[in-house]
Amino acid sequence: MPARPRLRDLLLAQPGKRVRLDSFDPNATHGYEQARAKAIAAKDLDTLVTLQEMLYAERKRRVLIVLQGIDTAGKDGAIKYLSGALHPLGTRVASFGVPTEPELAHDYLWRVHAQVPGNGQIVIFNRSHYESVLVERVHELVPKERWSKRYDQINEFERLLIEEGTTIVKFFLHIDRDEQLQRLRSRYEDPTKRWKFNVGDLAERKLWASYAAAFEDALSRCSTDAAPWYVIPSNHKWFRNLAVGEIVTDTLANLGLAYPRRDDLPKDLVIS
Repeated sequence: MPARPRLRDLLLAQPGKRVRLDSFDPNATHGYEQARAKAIAAKDLDTLVTLQEMLYAERKRRVLIVLQGIDTAGKDGAIKYLSGALHPLGTRVASFGVPTEPELAHDYLWRVHAQVPGNGQIVIFNRSHYESVLVERVHELVPKERWSKRYDQINEFERLLIEEGTTIVKFFLHIDRDEQLQRLRSRYEDPTKRWKFNVGDLAERKLWASYAAAFEDALSRCSTDAAPWYVIPSNHKWFRNLAVGEIVTDTLANLGLAYPRRDDLPKDLVIS
């Protein structure tokens, strides 16, 4: 039986090529059915448990996972899913909302650099430094002459992190407008989800086309061989989980992780 195609190959935003979101179907499942996808995803999480433990024990490398997407795209859901495998001792989530006054007093990467992973850590960014070429661009919070320079600055920032030992994997969670509408309605109508409903999301929804253009530019200009973007079809939450989990697992598996040797211990130690 031939090996199944890896989702990292199918969903990669090809570095150096223009990304058009309408060429990625947010309903796509790439031949997977839900039951099979869940079974594969469970195995991936089992593997991820061991890989993260190796990363944490080794304390030499770092992993940064970036999650971006339109409102309701599933960033919190993806984090909850990964949390089923990632031990809290070696994992942290950093969320980037509206900048605080101290953050606004510094350059836009200042608050981001403070949250990057240390040795042995996996850090998940719920939104990220890309907000500075998304929200700030769409709402014209900074002039074009400033945000247009940030793509190159972001690439340099990520290159710095990589050269210092950080592996970066970036996910754009892709849903369509109809799916967003259903999710917003569900949040409003379900008392157990209403706490997540934000009236401001309705105003942001009217800017769908502007956000799509901003996302396309970010994906096109900042998907690099060293720090690639993956466009994850996310209308089906189970496929989103499969794709994110598989790509994170593959990324860690390719690092060549191993438990550290303990040659400092006496060979004849008696433990009683």
